Amino acid sequence: MNGAELPPSLERIRQDFLDLPEPERLELLLEFSHELPEMPTRLADHPELQERVAECQSPVYIVVELDDDDAVAMHATAPATAPTTRGFAGILVEGLRGLTAEQALSVPDDFPQSIGLTRAVSPLRIAGMTGMLARAKRQIRERLATRAS
Repeated sequence: MNGAELPPSLERIRQDFLDLPEPERLELLLEFSHELPEMPTRLADHPELQERVAECQSPVYIVVELDDDDAVAMHATAPATAPTTRGFAGILVEGLRGLTAEQALSVPDDFPQSIGLTRAVSPLRIAGMTGMLARAKRQIRERLATRAS
């Protein structure tokens, strides 16, 4: 990683992966895929509010919201037939939840490469998670800019 300190939620997830032998890391990723919450109805019923993550081979859509205190809530959809992608989405949904906008924006862009899966999954899938993080951060910046104007 580029030296930035991770927020505790993402550091815990990262350490959970790194504490496991490499073959078991995919099992943990699968757990995250099963734990990905459904998109809230108020967003699921409005696909125009969801952003497609083009870096993902599977159809993945995200929406990032900020509450009045700038706390982050990321929502994502990914097909059950794409457990790796769902797992990466689940990591970000859980890891970003409740962070301040500033904390989320400070997450290193190379976080996906730091969780010990680069030899277990394809570079395309890692690029997908990197794209999810980049789009989430862009949405946060847009929401902050809208509030400031």
